[in-house]
Amino acid sequence: MTNRYTPAAISLHWIIALLIFAAFPLGIYMHELPLSPTKLKLYSYHKWIGVTVFMFAVLRLYWRATHVPPALPDKMPGWEKFAAHATHFALYALIFIIPISGWLMSSAKGFQTVWFGVLPLPDLLDKDKELGDLLLQVHKLLNFAMAGLLLGHVGAALKHHFIERDDILARMLPFLRREP
Repeated sequence: MTNRYTPAAISLHWIIALLIFAAFPLGIYMHELPLSPTKLKLYSYHKWIGVTVFMFAVLRLYWRATHVPPALPDKMPGWEKFAAHATHFALYALIFIIPISGWLMSSAKGFQTVWFGVLPLPDLLDKDKELGDLLLQVHKLLNFAMAGLLLGHVGAALKHHFIERDDILARMLPFLRREP
């Protein structure tokens, strides 16, 4: 077993991360705008990012099902290994659930999702204002849960790099690899 992720895993990780780092602040910003053509355009961009995250997540899950990730260091305490696995599981779940919750919300609010303005996706629910409002709250809650998990994930990676001085972070940023 290697102690490195494959180039495909690294690419998928960073593509999804960058898309999420674009979608989250965009979602916060656009939500507060008054109804306008700009707001509708930003909502379209946000949806395009969400659908794209979902598609890359499918590829990432396929990679994960067909490849064994590098083992965590033997010296890592059991509770840290458990926390790392639980966090990764939750992040994987959220990169699927959040785009679906947004799609469900858009459907319930009566706004079809059209990926890149070209591919109309079917509505998953009939129009229902109350359900749409509930799904908006669910979508927000899930996004803030992901933000919290991501802060912990990044914090743990930085802790391992700067305090533990192991190669956990270098497995996803190979240019950081330390010489033995």
